[in-house]
Amino acid sequence: MYNVAFEQEAQKEFLKLQKSVQEFLATKILELQAGHFVGDKALKGKHKGKFRKRAGDYRIVYFKEGELLVITIIRVAHRREVY
Repeated sequence: MYNVAFEQEAQKEFLKLQKSVQEFLATKILELQAGHFVGDKALKGKHKGKFRKRAGDYRIVYFKEGELLVITIIRVAHRREVY
């Protein structure tokens, strides 16, 4: 079980989304909390060390903080604007 934390900007992005999208993304965030990383992709280039989780047309960009079992969500945005 991981602890999940939002960066302040990611939290603002999340709260601006429609309720139905928020609920869908919340299920994906709960998967992260439970440690289900199947299908998640490691990012490259300037985003090296971060991962992304697909959630329909949205992406959740996060990084894992080693042994602390903490996942920090960096971005929650539509796939055309997340990177």
